[in-house]
Amino acid sequence: MLDENIDKLSSEEAVKNDSEKNVKEENIEDNKEAEEKVKTSKVEEVEESIEKQEKVLDTEKDSLNKLEKKAEEEQEIIKEDTPTTVEKVKKEIPTIAYNKLTLDELVDTIQKLLSQFSVQEIKSQIESLKSEFLKKFKIFLAEKKEVFINEGGNEIDFHYTLPLKNKFNDLIYDYKKKRQQYYRDIENSQKENLEIRLALIEQLKHLIDNAEASTMYKNFRVLQDEWRSAGQISHTKYNDVWRTYHHHVERFYDLLHLNNDLRDLDFKHNLEEKIKLVEKAETLAEDKDINHAFKELQILHRIWKEDVGPVARDFREDIWGRFSEATKKIHDKRHEFQDKLDAKLVDNIALKIAVIEKIKTINIDDITSHKLWQERIKILEAYRDEFFKVGRVPKSKNEEVWQLFKEATRNFNKAKNIFYKSIKHDQSENLTKKMQLVEQAESLKESDDWNNTTEVYKKIQADWRKIGHVPRKDSDRIWKQFKDACNHYFDRLHEKQDGANQEQTDVFNKKKDFLDQFKEQVNQEENLSLELLNAYIKDWKNIGVVPVKLRHIDSKFNKALEIAYKKLNIDKDEVAFLKFQNTVDVYVEQNDVRKMDNEQLFVRRKIDELTREIKQLENNISFISNASEDNPLVKNVYKNIANYNKDLDVWKRKLSYIKQIDY
Repeated sequence: MLDENIDKLSSEEAVKNDSEKNVKEENIEDNKEAEEKVKTSKVEEVEESIEKQEKVLDTEKDSLNKLEKKAEEEQEIIKEDTPTTVEKVKKEIPTIAYNKLTLDELVDTIQKLLSQFSVQEIKSQIESLKSEFLKKFKIFLAEKKEVFINEGGNEIDFHYTLPLKNKFNDLIYDYKKKRQQYYRDIENSQKENLEIRLALIEQLKHLIDNAEASTMYKNFRVLQDEWRSAGQISHTKYNDVWRTYHHHVERFYDLLHLNNDLRDLDFKHNLEEKIKLVEKAETLAEDKDINHAFKELQILHRIWKEDVGPVARDFREDIWGRFSEATKKIHDKRHEFQDKLDAKLVDNIALKIAVIEKIKTINIDDITSHKLWQERIKILEAYRDEFFKVGRVPKSKNEEVWQLFKEATRNFNKAKNIFYKSIKHDQSENLTKKMQLVEQAESLKESDDWNNTTEVYKKIQADWRKIGHVPRKDSDRIWKQFKDACNHYFDRLHEKQDGANQEQTDVFNKKKDFLDQFKEQVNQEENLSLELLNAYIKDWKNIGVVPVKLRHIDSKFNKALEIAYKKLNIDKDEVAFLKFQNTVDVYVEQNDVRKMDNEQLFVRRKIDELTREIKQLENNISFISNASEDNPLVKNVYKNIANYNKDLDVWKRKLSYIKQIDY
């Protein structure tokens, strides 16, 4: 709409001379009648009128100087969405590093801006704050999700609500509501201003038709002041209204042909003002900042039409020619800039189509699990981000490209929704099964039949792990109930075992003496071998189990073993496995089911993590244009894959060792 408005402004002036001629011919008879009325006026009245009008003109010079100063100040600020409106900033908006603010501080800043500034002043600040908040909130949710998963929760069951997010949503809604009201107020104001300007035109016509030499010039100046002070109107009405007003202004000046001195003086002043505008426009034509020059040109056009009156007929064509030529240069530069921009938008079509084709290649036929769906969803999200980062396309192609994108993602989303709807029934059944285990665990947590009850708890814990996902809303609640019941029983069991077996204290003392002997043997490094270390480990286990509160002695023995392994120059992977093996054996001796479960869960997570990393690296190779093995980048990727596979073998070996233990 801005371009349309400016084109209308320039084209209107381009046809100005032709329209003047037509208007003059159509109204020549009216002008002759008006001239006859003036000729018949009394000479004394004319002379008295001229004398008074000269005084008025002196006053008007000061007024025009003030208007020029005001116009220069108004050039500094142009209303963002309605280029015909110029405003002055009343209060400076503070500059803030939004990326350094916390979520709470970002919301507080939005609230302060809304309370201290008008909505049209803070659009860029609100958009920056909004973008920063959503980015940090996404990171915040990711961290909460990671904690939830690390604590044993299922990814599909994750859900988190932050009250601060609701406050943020309310503030953004309030901002948008105020901004809508702001533009409604502008529209209403423009309608009122249109009525005012049309009324002024009628008054001007009446003044011309009922001219009185003694007062007509004074009344005309009053009308001009009222016209200049009238607010802005809709750009769709602007040209017609201004053209009508300007036509009647020239009619008025034609009536003043007897007052040649006054008219010439006014023409001279107007010429000086228009020369200033022309010089400013010619300077803007050389400005490298096209957008700045274009905006400033609109202000000059407004001043030319609104604030500066006609010039003598001998100068009209020349002065307008200079102004029009400068305007044309700026428009040509802007059109050239727009052409380059349009060419880039055309190139974006091919880039977006390429991304759409990538989306179509995502295989959804082999997805049978939540884990696989999450992997494919991440790929789709990456393509979506790539699609939007490309930028805009021509308006004529925008809808077509968007429909292609929607169609490509629609098939993916449809298959995803079918999958997750199908597992809801299974989740409901799983919830029933897990609730039965919860009831069983809670009914046995106070049991004193230690041997039988312990076996029951081992079984129901194994059964729990075999049952699949439950609805997200119930996941945390039932897991907490089950975990609390199990922990309560095993805490009671350990307390009994620690307090009832005095022999375990003796075992601790024996292990303490044994550890001292072992450290001495390791320090001497005499006849140190893997067989000897295994014998020490066996003897250590044969000593017995210590109470829970004294189990730090086992950790000290493990550290001494680690030192011994290093002195034997054993492969680090083998050392890691031996340490793990010894740690697990201690848990088995202590009958610590919880630590065994946690250890197994940790090993499984490491395997999943390494598997994902390997798949990601293998996927990355497919995106490398030159994927030959001679490519240094490809070599590095294969090297990383090999390292991950080596680590994966170690963790799989650990998992196999745990699985073979009956605990």
